[in-house]
Formats: sequence, structure tokens, C-alpha cells
Amino acid sequence: MTFTKRFVALGDSFTEGVGDYDPSLPNGVRGWADRVAEQLMLADSGWGYANLAIRGKKIAQVLDEQVDAAVALKPTMVTLYAGGNDILRPRVDIDALMAGYEAGVGKLAATGADVVLFTGFDSVASAVFGKTRGRTAIYNEWVREIADLHGAKIVDYWRMRDFRDWRYWDADRLHMSTAGHTLMAKKVLEVLQAEDVIDLPALPDLAVLSRRAAMVANVRWAREYLGPWIGRRLRGTSSGDALSPKYPQLTGLHATA
Repeated sequence: MTFTKRFVALGDSFTEGVGDYDPSLPNGVRGWADRVAEQLMLADSGWGYANLAIRGKKIAQVLDEQVDAAVALKPTMVTLYAGGNDILRPRVDIDALMAGYEAGVGKLAATGADVVLFTGFDSVASAVFGKTRGRTAIYNEWVREIADLHGAKIVDYWRMRDFRDWRYWDADRLHMSTAGHTLMAKKVLEVLQAEDVIDLPALPDLAVLSRRAAMVANVRWAREYLGPWIGRRLRGTSSGDALSPKYPQLTGLHATA
């Protein structure tokens, strides 16, 4: 099929869709990018969609493995979000990383495609990830400057206060839940000035935990999620090492509930 409009999504687990689980789909996830593509296709059947994002990828890997592949697909719109996996490392040179990021964005913008970038989330409410807040702020200033330089749109995740509600997050406290990905899809479509028929899922009642129950929950989270994550960092492995892109070629999607 020949597509007159081509949306290509690049990045890591955020764009792959981790946290929005669906075993019937490639890599077992759906995510905000799929949901955006579905809405674009509902409005215009000329859209095609590719998603090259893979969980665990750092900025250099996204640039090396995904940018040229995206250019080859002749996109008319590209979304790019990478850097979270770099920011969480013990040591990182944000300035050096973002010089490469700017070059990658420049290559994407040179295709004539509309480029959409994201700021990083404000982790102020997280006792663990909040320690990287300063790095994210520096990253965000670079994203804003790069967007200005190349005429890119920005989805300003940092300023989205809705996501301070933990009901929009998966049990791992690192990825958005289905509700979070659905809300993000609406936020992205708003930046694109595109209409949607997305219904936000009802949120469960907000649990109020005693101090002891909260401590038990934190210990369980550290054992089930934080410990394995740290282990992968120490071994130099990634949860995405054995995965391929969900949609490496342009395809059409059908919206589901």
C-alpha cells in the first residue's frame, strides 16, 4: 500500500509502549504512539505508521540504529524521545550527548518531515528517580534549544502535572500505565492540533496506605523492579537486547478500545 502521509516513531521504552501491555501485539505492548497513529488513520486513511523504538536504548543507540532507518521511510512526521536511560546512569555528560542529539534531529528535519520532540518528565515526586531531576532540567533546556533551531514541535512532558498522579504509572514506577499512555496520546494529538475520539479510562480509587503498608510496598517494588534494573546496568545488558522494532516498515493500524 502507498501511504501519502508517514508517521515514524523513534526512541526507547516510552515510545515502544512499555507499561501499556497487550500480548496480541508485537513486543506485547501498545503505547501512546500506536494510539496516536490509530487516531490519525481514523481521520485520514492515507497515513502509514512505523515504530522503531526499543526499550532500554540510550541516545547514541537511538541515533545510530533508528535515524537513518527513519529517513529511509521518507517520513512526513517523526517523533523522537530518547535520553531517559542515559540520565539514569551514574555518570553522564548531558552536553556531549545533546550535541549528537541535535545532529540527529537536524538529519530528520532535513527530510522535510514535521519533527516532534519531548521534554523529560519532572520526577520531583519520586524518592528514587527525583535525584536525577537536575539532569533532566538540563536535558530539557537542550531540547527546547534544538527544537527552536530546527523548527520542531515540543510535547512538554515536564509541565504535565497530571502525571504526578501515580495511577498513570505502571507497577514498576518507571513507565506509564495504560491510562498514562492513553493520556499521553491525547496530549500529543493536542500538540499536533489533531482531533481524537479517545476515551480516557476511569482511574481506580487512590489507595491510602499506612506507613507500614507503604514500607512493605516499597520493599516489594525494590525486589521486583529496582533490583533487576540495577542488575542489568551492572551486567551491561538491557531488557530490549533480544527485541526488534514493533513496526519496522510502514503499516496501517485499526483503533481498538
